[in-house]
Amino acid sequence: MEKQKNAVGRRKEAVTRVFLSKGDGKITINGKDYKNYFSLVYLQNQVEAPLKTVESSDKFDIVVNAQGGGIKGQAEATKLGIARALLEVSADYRPALKAAGLLKRDPRAVERKKPGRKKARKSFQFSTR
Repeated sequence: MEKQKNAVGRRKEAVTRVFLSKGDGKITINGKDYKNYFSLVYLQNQVEAPLKTVESSDKFDIVVNAQGGGIKGQAEATKLGIARALLEVSADYRPALKAAGLLKRDPRAVERKKPGRKKARKSFQFSTR
């Protein structure tokens, strides 16, 4: 790998730009270590998942710019971004990442609010009298 590879990950309203370069396994998100940025362990596991799948946790340094959405959306967008960046490094990683379901963009998003309703589907209380 001659220079850094980059990819974009998206989930809900979150968008992350992932920059992958040779290194010793440091993951930085918006200038902070990922363990400080994502304080919940299951979100940290989401970020580590693509690297653990291809067994290269200590081969790459990763810098992530995360914008929009909430903390969970950003973690899942980071997961997709890292998986896509790993594909640019080597196509040999594809079968493992695909089998683990890490290359799918999750299309679910918040349903829009409808007119005459309280939320997307919730209605106002109905009174017969």
